[in-house]
Amino acid sequence: MPEHLEFEQWVPFPLGRVFGFFSNPENLARIMPVSTATKVESVRLVAPESPASGQGDEKAAGAGTVIITSFRIFPLLPFRAQWIARIAELEWNHYFADVQEKGPFKTWHHRHEFAEETRPGNNGTRIRDIIDYEIGWGVLGAVADALFVRRQMKRMFEERQRRLPSLLA
Repeated sequence: MPEHLEFEQWVPFPLGRVFGFFSNPENLARIMPVSTATKVESVRLVAPESPASGQGDEKAAGAGTVIITSFRIFPLLPFRAQWIARIAELEWNHYFADVQEKGPFKTWHHRHEFAEETRPGNNGTRIRDIIDYEIGWGVLGAVADALFVRRQMKRMFEERQRRLPSLLA
């Protein structure tokens, strides 16, 4: 059964800086909860074209980039899971989307959206995450989602929202 989650955050940093941070695969482990011990194992980088310069950022992941990570599903246990994701879509300084090629979900599509937004007296960037996923496993998957997966993802984004301003500073 398909599931849908959305998260939104505003940060007082310019759009280019925020988009650049998120489009660099090296920063993925930095925004994940420490308890997951996420590691970027390898990256097959395809550089994007930036409309501003005509060239991509040397560290940015463009459409076609494949990122292989590993992480702990259960923080206290030493077992690690592998996740292979591919950047499927990208519009520089607006959005990019990753899809799971191999990992814990039956399907996974995560769209990261960015927009300049002024809040009283401050210019900044609104970050919106739209996640559509399926766990699979029928009724067992639905129970796992209700008891564990959805809550874990909410906690993961809450932690990211707390830590992101200091990471961007």
